[in-house]
Amino acid sequence: MRFSFRRGEQDSAGKGPTAAELPDLAGAELSGLVHGKRVGGDFYQFARANERRVVFGLLDVAGDAKENRGIVEAARQTFREKAPVCLGDSSTNEADAMMEFCLELNASIRGAAKGVRQCAAFLGCYNEELGTVCYVNAGHTPGLLRYDSEISELGSTGMPLGLFSASTYEAPTVAVPVGGGLLLVSRGVVEAARKKEEYGIERLRQHFLASPLANAPALVKAALDAVVEFAPDATKQNDLTALALLRPSRN
Repeated sequence: MRFSFRRGEQDSAGKGPTAAELPDLAGAELSGLVHGKRVGGDFYQFARANERRVVFGLLDVAGDAKENRGIVEAARQTFREKAPVCLGDSSTNEADAMMEFCLELNASIRGAAKGVRQCAAFLGCYNEELGTVCYVNAGHTPGLLRYDSEISELGSTGMPLGLFSASTYEAPTVAVPVGGGLLLVSRGVVEAARKKEEYGIERLRQHFLASPLANAPALVKAALDAVVEFAPDATKQNDLTALALLRPSRN
């Protein structure tokens, strides 16, 4: 099998491509977007582990963009290098491999920070053959898994990365059915405020329910546009980042 890659989507302010590369998937789409200029430590990353596994993640390193730049770059490099090492062998149990992958990222973040630096993260391994995601939610905003009119929250399965050298994580597996999708957003999205009222997870759920599941780039852009419409100053408060995995129905 041959793999083709395209550069990550531009941010919505048109400041150029992100550092992430989006792998082409069989029967599915991945897309990520940062709205406006980064002010914090949000980033998303993708890496193909083998011919049927693609690893993706949305991470939020604590601190402002300037002070955590080196930590973010170290985590990006570890993500790209260790995803194929930990998950490249098809015979390896995905849950065990995802836990090993988390430990590699954890060590990288602590090493670059020269100590403790909190990093909330949602990390997933998408299996193209099975249409499943084995995931770790390390103290991150819940992932939203949708099919038809049903949405399930994929809550925390462990502590944030970067805190303890020997953290442990659970890595459950969920199915992403054809016609369904997974939406991840940063903390800045749900905490975006207007007159002390937060956007919140419920508004995000309702917007996701009303959105077409046919195009991943359009979905993440619409999700972030809705937040900015609700709270126009949101991009000054925190990073606004979204990532989506869709399995569109082609009927």
